[in-house]
Amino acid sequence: MLGGYRFTGRGAAEIAAGIERAVGTGELEPGQRLPPQRELALELGVNPNTVAAAYRILRERGVIETAGRRGSRVRPAPATTGRDHIRVDVPEGVRDVSSGNPDPALLPSLTEAFAAAAAEADRAPVLYGDVAVEPELARLARAALDTDGVPDGPLAVVSGSLDAVERVLAAHLKTGDAVAVEDPGWGRTLDLVPALGLRTVPVGVDDEGPLPGSVRAALETGARALIVTDRAQNPTGAAVSAPRARALRSVLRDHPGTLLIEDDHGHGIVDVPLHPLAGVTRHWALVRSVAKAYGPDLRLAVLTGDTVTVDRVRGRQRLGPGWVSRFVQRAVVRLWTDGAVDARAVAAEYGRRRGALIDALAGRGVTAHGVTGMNVWVPVPDETGAVARLLHAGWAVAPGARFRLSAPPGIRITVSTLTADDTGPLADAVASAVGPAPARSYV
Repeated sequence: MLGGYRFTGRGAAEIAAGIERAVGTGELEPGQRLPPQRELALELGVNPNTVAAAYRILRERGVIETAGRRGSRVRPAPATTGRDHIRVDVPEGVRDVSSGNPDPALLPSLTEAFAAAAAEADRAPVLYGDVAVEPELARLARAALDTDGVPDGPLAVVSGSLDAVERVLAAHLKTGDAVAVEDPGWGRTLDLVPALGLRTVPVGVDDEGPLPGSVRAALETGARALIVTDRAQNPTGAAVSAPRARALRSVLRDHPGTLLIEDDHGHGIVDVPLHPLAGVTRHWALVRSVAKAYGPDLRLAVLTGDTVTVDRVRGRQRLGPGWVSRFVQRAVVRLWTDGAVDARAVAAEYGRRRGALIDALAGRGVTAHGVTGMNVWVPVPDETGAVARLLHAGWAVAPGARFRLSAPPGIRITVSTLTADDTGPLADAVASAVGPAPARSYV
């Protein structure tokens, strides 16, 4: 017994599953110490090796952590209960600017594209054993990657950016390996890495992307992989500039064994050029999702990389889902060839909304960041207080804790549905909630 929780199970998998369920429901709380292995084995009437195996499963899942003689405890932010629960419940009448979603009005209609894909499927249905990537999608994607200076490499189609990141990490790393991640950065990535049994090493970020010195320090202390968001970084809106890309490539040349993963998060919604880092390490991958420009529910991303990495991803994919629906791939091809999204117009519209809020905040003495994409990051001295005061004022923003490891506090504001009439009142509310602040970096 531990508090009110009764441990159960006879096999390692069963014991681990029970503990993970208890963490998810709150019966076992973050930081709570677990019984020593021999003690729990005696309680359950099993071999201590069985409990040791259960604890190992939980460590690999990112649910618990072990500190030598001090024993094992539930992780302070376990993967099963972490960042998704750090959010604001939006009461009726409160404006939600926390979601990170694109503006539905800027997404294309899908009717004609899927009707065309359905007609093609009737004429030529995809069967078991057919190629996994729609040939025309591969041709169009490769041409766009070539234009943007991405090194040549084979292609795979996966179910979104996070699916790509997970598959690439699993293709190369082993339990306990360290991964350098942006801080602040995408909350899903910050949870995924420990869920895979890997360790996160935070690297600082400014408006031009990851800081070279911070990346170098992470790699010199043993990080085996680096995840970089090239454009429209979530939550800060950072975009890797040409000078920053040169500096980061210089760092990576000194560490050619690093697994480099690039997420072109802003593909289709930004108007700044891509400055890829790929090509200076032996193993690399770059992923582009259609989620932000064409709709999150399409669940499709194109992945390219070195031959070994992409072959491993394809091989593991064949043993699981097999492939991403060619029906959806054909619909995306139709969206691309019909020019369903005017990327320049979409980028300009998000830029106008983002710039208007940043300028309005600056006029009220509040520093904010967001050079690309649909989010604005505002450093704050008291994150919890700022979120609460803004909620009281009628605005729901995303707490920065969802996106941070060791970076200073902040809040994320999604501008995708802001109107010109919203900007002033929102800026007033933010200024009142956080108070005037001197110019500062969010590093």
